[in-house]
Amino acid sequence: MAQEFKLKDLTSLDLKNGDKLQVEVEGIEGGKVLLAKVGGKVHALNSNCTHFGAPLAKGVLTADGRITCPWHGACFNVKTGDVEDAPALDALHTFDVEEKNGGVYIKGQEAKIKQGRRGVSIKCQSKGQEKVVIVGRGSGALGAIEALREGGFTGSITSIATEDHPPIDRTKLSKALLTDVSKLQWRTPEFYKDGDIESVTGSVSSVDFDGKKVKTEDGKEYQYTKLILASGGLARWLPLEGLKGDLKNVFVLRTLADTQGIMAAAGDEGGKKVVVIGSSFIGMEVANCLAGKKHDVSVIGMEKQPMERVMGEKVGEIFRKILEKNGVKFYMEASVDKASSSKTDSSKVGAVHLKDGTALEADLVIEGVGIRPSTDYLKDSQSVKLEKDGSLSTDENFAVKGLKDVYAIGDIATYPYTGPGGEGKPVRIEHWNVAQNAGRAVAKQIASPGSKVEPFIPVFWSALGAQLRYCGNTVNGYDDVVIDGNTDVSEGKQSFIAYYTKGDRVVAAASMGKDPLVMHTMELMRHSKVPTKSELQRGLNILEVQV
Repeated sequence: MAQEFKLKDLTSLDLKNGDKLQVEVEGIEGGKVLLAKVGGKVHALNSNCTHFGAPLAKGVLTADGRITCPWHGACFNVKTGDVEDAPALDALHTFDVEEKNGGVYIKGQEAKIKQGRRGVSIKCQSKGQEKVVIVGRGSGALGAIEALREGGFTGSITSIATEDHPPIDRTKLSKALLTDVSKLQWRTPEFYKDGDIESVTGSVSSVDFDGKKVKTEDGKEYQYTKLILASGGLARWLPLEGLKGDLKNVFVLRTLADTQGIMAAAGDEGGKKVVVIGSSFIGMEVANCLAGKKHDVSVIGMEKQPMERVMGEKVGEIFRKILEKNGVKFYMEASVDKASSSKTDSSKVGAVHLKDGTALEADLVIEGVGIRPSTDYLKDSQSVKLEKDGSLSTDENFAVKGLKDVYAIGDIATYPYTGPGGEGKPVRIEHWNVAQNAGRAVAKQIASPGSKVEPFIPVFWSALGAQLRYCGNTVNGYDDVVIDGNTDVSEGKQSFIAYYTKGDRVVAAASMGKDPLVMHTMELMRHSKVPTKSELQRGLNILEVQV
């Protein structure tokens, strides 16, 4: 039953449109709510993001009533508390608020104030003829499953994947090298059972698009009325001696099993010689994590600076210096020749050899050299043509071109990007948020036929000794980087934002220690209000541009 609670040290609702304020609730230990004024009305809701607990008072409030987390880009509707953008799964409680008797009060249940989130229920007993089959169980599948049930879809839902566990937070595999599925899974197996979700463990062998059937390698068939292809990516192996899976203690990193293998080889005591091949995000995150566990880590990269292709040379150098402070050694502009076996065990790796003759001792090797779309089960299909990279071409609604009732999302989808610099050109984006948002978008179309898919701006983050935030997309290129702030990592106080520009237009932004600038930029991108490169170079404070 709802009760009335007074807000501490608040005498009026004298807020301006766009203001947000976190306040304590009297009589509830640790109880806090967020007040946000939009369109002349003050709304009260839980105060922290349900993804990783970021204080929403430090986020971005827009005129159309969205509050965006300052850390990872999750968005909530301030009027309803509903999730509007990944990566948050749970919505927020909202509360009635009023000013009276010289104070401000909210009305609600104490438990909901303490919970800090509105737990999702997908309880359902499947009925009717509709059958959704989802190939995959990653971020895209996660978003689709929950959005389908929340959107009122009561047909059957079947998820088919090679992994034998519920959807996990795959971002934690490279960032933290976690090995316990209970610490990685977003929901328990019971959650999906309550939603009558059938989880099948197995490999898809083919799809009969005419007969609307998905076939698995064990000979079983699964009929569908709507098909969501969300099979993700497969980690690449280098086609080099000793590095193509022919020596033990050489790993790629994509799955929980990969992480478990890495940590079993590394052990808990530190001191192992680790060679990471690849200086993109996966390689850098793994290197940083293992260095933090007191291992001797070396990174080999082909670029001049780590992550240069996406982040640029200047920003890549910052990340390199941060990891060097953590003890990581770099061999950049280098090419790998092969790996050789250990002198004490010919079945295991012992060294990685560069083409310049350098030999790096290795107790274990981790290859972070990219992924490819996991679409081998479609390569012999006569009904669909794969793109050169193995992906599927979709329209703006993620419907696969040339097929009926079939969608592709996540790492396997090449879709028209309409954000800044995109101009509708086809892109394939390997981001956790992109996959989950696409899953939510497809589910909305299935649950509510004819509904409009709202474009979203890609967001990702990384833990590289300091928290990186990123929004936008540079797949179609950029020609300059405008950096504002302190990039000196010597004292660990780096605080900057980098704007990636194409001509006079900002197409992406990255920051460290500058929350919520990237998320503010993301919302400006969504509203086509991002300042120009020239304005930023003249010293414009982007936070002064209203959204």
